[in-house]
Amino acid sequence: MAADSREEIMAGAGTVLGELRSLAPAVDALLKRARGVLVFPDVIKMGFGTGGEYGEGALLIQGEPVAWYATAGGRHGLPEGASRKAEVILFMTDEALIAFRNTVSWQVGVHGEVDLVQADNTSGGIRLARKEHPVLGFTLSDVGLLEHLDLDGNTINRIAR
Repeated sequence: MAADSREEIMAGAGTVLGELRSLAPAVDALLKRARGVLVFPDVIKMGFGTGGEYGEGALLIQGEPVAWYATAGGRHGLPEGASRKAEVILFMTDEALIAFRNTVSWQVGVHGEVDLVQADNTSGGIRLARKEHPVLGFTLSDVGLLEHLDLDGNTINRIAR
């Protein structure tokens, strides 16, 4: 498996953010307020060993890539009919973004909690689990937003690109 280039990651990130906005237009306000947006446009299932998932992505600040990351975790599965998965993590506060960037092997659930945002598929609105939400996450596939998958246990590491 060849690593994705910067150009491939950025093209995928643009596509995923466009899909996210079309699935839940209310997300646009969150994207505008976010201090950083981490996009993994293609998280794939790995078949060796005990399995798991892996994807490469970019951390965007004010829409520009500032660093490249890889995510790896256990199997979280896909709904029937889905063939791909993407993850988007929003850092809503400067403190959350700084803590993420200063941690090697940032693990969801250990170094920071990621609240999954639920979308109202009929209105395009969103529901947040808590009023204060320093880090938000979305998981989407080619069949829509995935509301019941969490990212707990995923490890995110900075990579060279």
